[in-house]
Amino acid sequence: MDVRNIAIIAHVDHGKTTLVDGMLKQTHTFRDNQKEMQEICIMDSNDLEREKGITILAKNTAVFYKGVKINIIDTPGHADFGGEVERVLSMADGALLIVDAAEGPLPQTRFVLKKAIEAKLKIILVINKIDKKDARPFETLRETEELFLQLAPDPSYLDFHILYCVGREAKAFRQVPQGDLTQIAANLDPLFEMILEHVPTAVSNIAQSFQMQITNLEYNDYVGMLGIGRVRRGKLSLGEMISLVKPEGVIGTYKVEKLYTSRGLAREEIETAENGDIIAIAGIDKLAIGQTLTSPQSPEALPLIQIQEPTMKVCIGPNSSPLAGREGKFCTSRQLGERLFKEIQTNISLRVERSADSNEYIVSGRGELHLAILIETMRREGYEMQVSKPEVILKKEGGQTLEPYEEVTLDVPEEYIGEITSELGQRKTQMISMHHDGRGRVKMIYHGAQLNLMGVRNALLTKTKGTAGYFTYFLGYRPVSSKMERIRNGVLVADQSGVSRSYGLVNAQERGTLFIGPGIEVYEGMVVGLNTRDFDMEINVCKEKKQTNMRSETADIAIQITPPVIMSLEQCLDFLEEDELLEVTPKNLRLRKKLLGKTDRVRAGRRE
Repeated sequence: MDVRNIAIIAHVDHGKTTLVDGMLKQTHTFRDNQKEMQEICIMDSNDLEREKGITILAKNTAVFYKGVKINIIDTPGHADFGGEVERVLSMADGALLIVDAAEGPLPQTRFVLKKAIEAKLKIILVINKIDKKDARPFETLRETEELFLQLAPDPSYLDFHILYCVGREAKAFRQVPQGDLTQIAANLDPLFEMILEHVPTAVSNIAQSFQMQITNLEYNDYVGMLGIGRVRRGKLSLGEMISLVKPEGVIGTYKVEKLYTSRGLAREEIETAENGDIIAIAGIDKLAIGQTLTSPQSPEALPLIQIQEPTMKVCIGPNSSPLAGREGKFCTSRQLGERLFKEIQTNISLRVERSADSNEYIVSGRGELHLAILIETMRREGYEMQVSKPEVILKKEGGQTLEPYEEVTLDVPEEYIGEITSELGQRKTQMISMHHDGRGRVKMIYHGAQLNLMGVRNALLTKTKGTAGYFTYFLGYRPVSSKMERIRNGVLVADQSGVSRSYGLVNAQERGTLFIGPGIEVYEGMVVGLNTRDFDMEINVCKEKKQTNMRSETADIAIQITPPVIMSLEQCLDFLEEDELLEVTPKNLRLRKKLLGKTDRVRAGRRE
């Protein structure tokens, strides 16, 4: 069987997953009456992916076109999940680079294109969303060509092929069509034909002994761990013996219990795995991404997958608040550790180590969203924990201390230029360029330390009423720059435990913005609001109105309480200061001070 392996790569929200939907449906992968025919973003099966509208985990599927099997690898578009892109590109021979016809190439476009070129993939440029009112396909093509010129190590990479698409309608064109696109009959045949014409066949080295690298892991309730990867050479049959090896030597030899290949979204059992195909193997209990499966007669390990190092870390430990253990199923340090070390088996961009002087774990990732997704996933599984303020990871080189830097690209309406420059100015960033598009929007590029940029996305979305496009690209490590001054005000801290009352909240809201409403259980040291001033203030939100025998004309007028501000997990992590923690349970997110007692906080302040 002829096999082609392609990766779908793009910046976030440029239409990768929607285009894959069309490829699945037009190749009749599903029956007409299957529910998938009515769904969108079929590949985003994870609950968090559907809620956030982004791809988090790389996944593979397969379609058949004119007798050729096309394995499709859908990859994330967000910078924080770049590790998912890096580990799966080794399975592909070609890549569809999707670029939004209106937005053009953005920071993550640069990252994924750079990785595809390093992997020596045959690239097909797909300029998507040409039906948008502000689409500019020819300018987008010119900008993408400039990106190729910057990244390509030799002229051969400049010979790429181009398609124009309306992904949500599953239409592809070799030239930009004229007229009303909704009235033009078209399908994705030009895309499939271009894949067959220009992506090389994956079938090679058939006569050699079996070899395959593990690039993904899945767990099946019936057969246990599945090792997923591309057959690099030879063939493999059910019941054969294979060796698990790494560069240091052979780990063990195992019998192949089950073999699977992809057809659409499903896995189907097969007797023999063919060269070039992407398969799943059951029967090996101890697998890790990057290890190699080979014939026992020639146990040669493939080079390990190189992944960019983490740039940010948090401390995760068992919940120590007075409400600990009430809402979670898994609350102990041991249970947290088991879950975190299990995560790094599949999430290879993540690093976990036990804190030397406590029962906490230091978890390092590629950014705030990367860490927040892990915490939210664990929370939904029933874990209860406390999380520290995220910190950037510093490096020492040549006697210098280095910190991670990012490039920030902003696409905002012109009326918000003042708010943008003010916010990023106080964060010690450097403006690189500013370009007006002539349609009321401006594209601005800044460089700044990741430490100073923490929390800026939420701040800018608030200041621009959600109209800003915010994108980042990791620039590398540079000498430590000046740290920005604190820009957050102090907080309102509960001075006693109890249940919040309307009377106490009325007094509190006069001093700031509340995070809780009436009837909420609170404890001493819990953060219940944001102060209007730059210092912390203890306040009694459990205070009740004293009852008297006196009546007055206004005694029964309802107390007016402003609705509290409810923050998401990412917003809570952005909000934290060094002396605060986030209590995370399956039901609640609570901000708190590290030291709950006022006396302890005062003493700690004096020591500092």
